[in-house]
Amino acid sequence: MKRRQFSPEFKTKIVLEMLREEKTISEIAADHELSPNQLRNWKKEFLGNAVKVFSESRDARESKANEKELEQDRNDLLAKVGQLTIEVDWLKKKSAEMLGPDYEKRFTKRPF
Repeated sequence: MKRRQFSPEFKTKIVLEMLREEKTISEIAADHELSPNQLRNWKKEFLGNAVKVFSESRDARESKANEKELEQDRNDLLAKVGQLTIEVDWLKKKSAEMLGPDYEKRFTKRPF
């Protein structure tokens, strides 16, 4: 028998329904064909993790924003490197066509 899987959104909806206390846990469990013990476990997990919502510091949120910005900068730089590589390759090809295959020897500084 395959176990049923529930989305986080569904679990949250059920736990919030329990917290409103408009119905008993048994009634909610019967409405959704779930075990009351399962609902208690979800509620316990939900309340145990609720503190994390408020404990994440502003620095952590700013750090995530900075990471996204750094990733974007990195992608921009990689694109620029790619573009410059294409341009250098094109210039080498055109230089060889116009000045001959030994053009580098004529324009490269030689140590004395």
